[in-house]
This record gives sequence, structure tokens and C-alpha cells, in this order.
Amino acid sequence: MELYDIETDTEVYKKGIHTAKAINAVTARALADKVRERTGTLLADKKFVVVVGGEHSVSLGTIQAHAEVYKNISVLHLDAHSDMRDSYEGDKYSHACIMARAKEVTKNIVSVGIRSSDSSELKNINKRNTFYASDIRRSKDWIKQVVKKLSENVYVSIDLDVFDPSIMPSTGTPEPGGLGWYEVLDLMEGVMKNKNVVGLDVVEFCPSKNNLAPDFLAAKLIYKLLSLKFA
Repeated sequence: MELYDIETDTEVYKKGIHTAKAINAVTARALADKVRERTGTLLADKKFVVVVGGEHSVSLGTIQAHAEVYKNISVLHLDAHSDMRDSYEGDKYSHACIMARAKEVTKNIVSVGIRSSDSSELKNINKRNTFYASDIRRSKDWIKQVVKKLSENVYVSIDLDVFDPSIMPSTGTPEPGGLGWYEVLDLMEGVMKNKNVVGLDVVEFCPSKNNLAPDFLAAKLIYKLLSLKFA
């Protein structure tokens, strides 16, 4: 992957990008606690933290850590799924519950690209802050509406299945009708220009040895977001 970003005319890697040692845990709850501690340490050292995870449950700890540092924080949640179940398979810290847990940290969650939900989640979903993929395709000003819903400090959580599976099939639960590359980048450019993005995660990547294109999409997405942040 080339390190020069065309749109921002920058080489953000020159600012210094460090890949920290991976965090492992037996349960989602234990993982959240470890991620929270590590993220808190990095934030105290004035680092901009990007969490790269497997399943979406890794996001809870870093959302908690950022909320402790940045007051009045909102979460921009890009996903195919609502992730608002109170519990899934007996585990309230499951990937299917991540935004229900995040809701306990901040009430301001704005979800984008949603196209799959369970009926049990409906009571937890704030429809005024939910931008369904089926509605986005009919709207000309959805990005402005999303930005307007966010507070000044924004944490971004990106489940890669927000993308259409035609360009991102390498996820655990792909859903048809997802967003395109430039739709996501246009949204993130609008958010970066108007809000203070304090941290982000990119999760739910499930690589396939038979298709390497999604690997590059995931890597390029992270690099592009850093380029937009520090341009």
C-alpha cells in the first residue's frame, strides 16, 4: 500500500504510527477491561488511538476510556447491524450488544448504514439518530444531518460490514445494500472538518486467503482516516 495520500496531499506516516502489541482475553468482558486500561494509558500519553479488532466487542473498552478523557462525547457508529441487543447468547458484552453497552457510556450515539436489526433491539434504538442504508440512498443531505447530530468530541466505531459486501465480503456477517467507499469517505471528511474526532476503531474484519482486495480496503481505510485527521 502506497503511503502518499492523493486527496489530502500528505504522507501521514511521517507523523509517526506505532502498532502496539495485541491484546488477548478469554471473554468479551475481560477484553473490554484490558482495552480500556491500555487505551487509557495511551491517551494519558497524548496519543491518538486507533483500535483494530476482530469482533465489535473490542470497542467497549476504548469508548469507555475516551469518555473518561473527553466530556460530552458522542459515538459515530458505522455498521450494517444495530448492535443494540441487551444480551446475546447469554452475554451482555457480546458483539451484538456493543452499542447497548456504549449507550450506558453516552446517550449520543449516531448509527449509519444500518440495514439489519432484531425485533428485541427496537426498544433501544433511537430512530432519530439512526440513518438506515435504505434511507441514505434517497437522501441528498444525509451527511449534513449526521454531522448535526454529533457533539463536538466524536469517537468513531467502524464495523467493516457497513460497506457493501461487493467490496467488503471479508466480514463475519455481511449484509447486502451497504455503503460504498466514497460514501463512507465523504461522511468521514465531513465529520473530520466539522468535529473533533478523538479516536476510532475498525473492527469485524475476517480475511479470506482467496480474496486479498478487502485486506487492502481495511488498511487503506485506516490510513485514509489518519490522513484526514492530520491533514
